[in-house]
Amino acid sequence: MALHGETHVPRQARRSRLPEIEPHDDIGSIAEARAAVQECRRCPLYKFATQAVFGEGPEQAAIMFVGEQPGDQEDLKGQPFVGPAGRLFDKALERVGIDRRRTYVTNAVKHFKFVPRGKRRLHQRPNAGEVAACRFWLDLEREFVKPKVVVALGATAVQSLLGRAATITSLRGKPIELDDGSLLYVTIHPSYLLRIREETDFRAEQRAFEADLKKIRALAGERADA
Repeated sequence: MALHGETHVPRQARRSRLPEIEPHDDIGSIAEARAAVQECRRCPLYKFATQAVFGEGPEQAAIMFVGEQPGDQEDLKGQPFVGPAGRLFDKALERVGIDRRRTYVTNAVKHFKFVPRGKRRLHQRPNAGEVAACRFWLDLEREFVKPKVVVALGATAVQSLLGRAATITSLRGKPIELDDGSLLYVTIHPSYLLRIREETDFRAEQRAFEADLKKIRALAGERADA
């Protein structure tokens, strides 16, 4: 069975003519998907990234967090949300009583998109084509993990999960039922908080983000961890 209307192609033909297509039938578990993504050629981003960064967490989890893409540190370490935004994310989860180890954390796009500036690699936002190409992997993660609540952290995640662009403000705090029966909850990406310079504004946005996390915990039926 193919995802999103893709036509099944014999293995030999896939390899010689359509290297960008990964067959759904060949991937039977989250572990197999995690291994297969390293060979992904669905868009050109693989040419420049260190590695693909797949999701991390239990094979089944009530909450799935979806960010934008790996950053510099995630690209090097091969793990999602381990850079500055990830550390802020972890602290927010801890304050509201969500155990990250019981959630599944991933990104809409699995390869780091950047422009080099001297020794630094500056983040670039994935375009619509890159998001659409990588939706194959996110759909597999959702199929295998079967979350009750899928959390879109930022606009790129929204675009991937809904298949269209939408603003955070128009959807935030309004759970949407997806085709598989899970609930989509939209909020900001924690990297947004890192860009706020005024302390008062930062604290206000931090409280709003943590209020969203409490609602997400309740929607998933998760107890608060002490």
